Amino acid sequence: MNILSRLEKNKSFWFLLFTCLFFFILRFPSMFEPYWYGDEGIYQTLGLGIDNGRVLYKEIFDNKPPLLYLLYGFLNSDQFLLRLSSLIFGVFSVALFFKLCQKILKNTNVSYVSTFIFALIFGLPVVEGNIANAENFMLLFNILAGLLVFKTTEDGNSAKKTKLLFLAGIILSFSFLFKIVGVFDFAAFFLFLFFVNFSKKFKDIFNLKNVFNELKTLVPLITAFLLPIIFIALYFIFNDSFSYFLKAAFSNNIGYVGYGNKLIMPQGLLLLKLLILFMGLLYVFAKRKSLGKERVFIYIWFFFSLFNAFFSGRPYTHYVLVVVPSFCLILGLLMLKNKYLKLDFFIFAISAFFLLTQFSYYVKTVFYYQNFIQFVAGQKNVYDYQRFFDGNTPNDYEIAGYINNHLGKNDNLFIWGNNAQVYKLTNKLPPGRYTVAYHITNYEDGYKNTEDGLKKENPKFIIIMPNVSVYPFSLLGYSQKININGINIYEKFSK
Repeated sequence: MNILSRLEKNKSFWFLLFTCLFFFILRFPSMFEPYWYGDEGIYQTLGLGIDNGRVLYKEIFDNKPPLLYLLYGFLNSDQFLLRLSSLIFGVFSVALFFKLCQKILKNTNVSYVSTFIFALIFGLPVVEGNIANAENFMLLFNILAGLLVFKTTEDGNSAKKTKLLFLAGIILSFSFLFKIVGVFDFAAFFLFLFFVNFSKKFKDIFNLKNVFNELKTLVPLITAFLLPIIFIALYFIFNDSFSYFLKAAFSNNIGYVGYGNKLIMPQGLLLLKLLILFMGLLYVFAKRKSLGKERVFIYIWFFFSLFNAFFSGRPYTHYVLVVVPSFCLILGLLMLKNKYLKLDFFIFAISAFFLLTQFSYYVKTVFYYQNFIQFVAGQKNVYDYQRFFDGNTPNDYEIAGYINNHLGKNDNLFIWGNNAQVYKLTNKLPPGRYTVAYHITNYEDGYKNTEDGLKKENPKFIIIMPNVSVYPFSLLGYSQKININGINIYEKFSK
């Protein structure tokens, strides 16, 4: 009763309860979306593959670290459960972000505003908060790790510091194992600790002995970060698939990063971004004592988050998600009266300009909720509800309905298209390791692997989508069975 009485009088408790409920309401419609988002379709197919005994990367492929696919596999690629998991992760992210705001901004009202803005941006579909992408799960780990890392600067107990650093390292490793860009959050928190703990003068940074002395204190963070990665690597080594894991999750992403980063030379724009990041970090290091550890923490995390979002040169909306926590902390700084207000505003204005102009955002946000309400109220039929998300979504469901009515338990199919979600809708797997046409065409072994899979599996149905390149494999032994809105379905001759 005493606890309840105290909670009733605690404004922060009621604010957080209201904000988490608000976030829940914003995300609630996402759990009832149809299977429509292309990336999720790939993740769902990989989850099915894992559940059916296929070795990740070697026998079923995508180019991210394994935790996202393992989560999809654990939840049987069920979109409702995955979106629910994303929502739960989000609620905890909001709660932890509020705790982080209180600790860093040290102003209750400003913490309220920053947290509410964070919940609003993260909860709306405007930056694809509604999708179960890697970033949606990573934010919880990044915020929690940031909270633990900052806490180590407040506690003089070295044993406790070591434990907190070790725990933060493990958590950041989980973020990295969802998506490799989690390494930038690790780098941000690592440098924050190095900067605030380096008590000597600026020029002393050039003395390697001084640097190594400071790095010794960060060994628990580094060790813990590496441990889960090593365990994952050992798993793939024992399953004779380490080279596939290494190539898919890491080396393949080199070419991916190269896209859109050409400036005079292949990686010229990336080098320019690195130079800007370095100059920003150099300024923070030089001014670290006058800036204060709170502002140092926010600046470094924000700089790395911006670099993360612009890293590959691809304007995918969900890349912005990684910036949202530190961006909201920058907003918090703007609400505090301090001598660095002009600098805070300059950093905010420049970054906001590039974030708004270089990325595309979900412009149907208002209509998104209208679509859901109309569907629930019976004012919109299933076809129109599905079509709101993507014009091809009703076709995917119609194809899946046809296939499910004509495909036996031991039969298989192949889709020449980029809508891997149809595999989930039919609970079937592609004959090769690649799930979509653009993977087959983009990777060196794509055609050969798929062709070998087709010969081995002899799928009963081959589905050829109209919005991809010409079907490159043989249709010998197949005849066109039906055309559904321009989608050709071929069936294997009966013996």
